[in-house]
Amino acid sequence: MQKQIQTYLNHLAIDEESSENTIAAYRNDLGQLYTYLSNYTDHSGKPVTTWDDVNLAIIQDYVLSLRDRKYASSTVARKVAAVKSFFEYMIKHGDIKKDPTALLASPKVKKHLPHTISYEDVERLLEAPLTQDSPQSKRDSALLETLYATGMRVTELVNLDVTDLDMEKGHITCGASNRRRRVAPLNDRAIEAMMLYMEEGRPGLVVKPDEMALFLNHRGQRLTRQGLWLIIKRYVKEVNIEEPVTPHTLRHSFAA
Repeated sequence: MQKQIQTYLNHLAIDEESSENTIAAYRNDLGQLYTYLSNYTDHSGKPVTTWDDVNLAIIQDYVLSLRDRKYASSTVARKVAAVKSFFEYMIKHGDIKKDPTALLASPKVKKHLPHTISYEDVERLLEAPLTQDSPQSKRDSALLETLYATGMRVTELVNLDVTDLDMEKGHITCGASNRRRRVAPLNDRAIEAMMLYMEEGRPGLVVKPDEMALFLNHRGQRLTRQGLWLIIKRYVKEVNIEEPVTPHTLRHSFAA
């Protein structure tokens, strides 16, 4: 059974070109299902030894077990979506005879308004790097302005390459793969910050001349998601914003 899970994860990585975070989430969710099934026996004591042994009742019991563990409705919905996608893949490739999730209703997700911060706090945060004059501060200014101007996902932002930037047209291309890439326009402030970073900031961070990553850390390597989070956390503290602020907060503030 684990072999089919690994085959599906390989499909996500190679055929779907899914991000590492997406694959890790599927690995976790399907691994959790496998663990549940490994310990499952029906009323007659029969264990689950193949994916063909899984039926709708077993999947429904699994969903109930997730709710019993007090997972958020959004988490349960994600795990169910992963399971449904996995079984659909196995049906498509002839690994199983019947899809036990075909009649499974997707869990309803409680909708919460995304957390945002005020326009004044956004302005203070965007201006924070401008109080310094270093390659890092110029990078940080370009990062924050781009994140706020485009509403780009954190993974999309840190995965940007220099070739994704088109200063002449004033836009940047982002996305996980060629099939899912999109063009995000930059506003005047973001363009100005990006130009300053490319001319005076990035050259001071580059270690390898052939480095393609757009945003670099102090070692000249691609900035990570954690690195971006720490940058925002530092500036939030500097300008004394009391509201909790994350990269996602800026994304939602862009859309507000």
